[in-house]
Amino acid sequence: MAWDQIEGNWKQFKGKVKETWGELTDDELDQIAGHRDVLLGKIQERYGIKKDEAEKRLRDFEDRIH
Repeated sequence: MAWDQIEGNWKQFKGKVKETWGELTDDELDQIAGHRDVLLGKIQERYGIKKDEAEKRLRDFEDRIH
């Protein structure tokens, strides 16, 4: 599934994101609004991980939702 589909259906995918990254708040999920780069930054910030690790986790998530 392409990220533009996730962005277009953010309300549907927001729950899956929340299941995976439960430390993200509802306000943060609203700010993300399906934007991959914003989600990546929030994952880095909230979990205190480097960009490479956040990118890996996000790719794993994308693979699981296909």
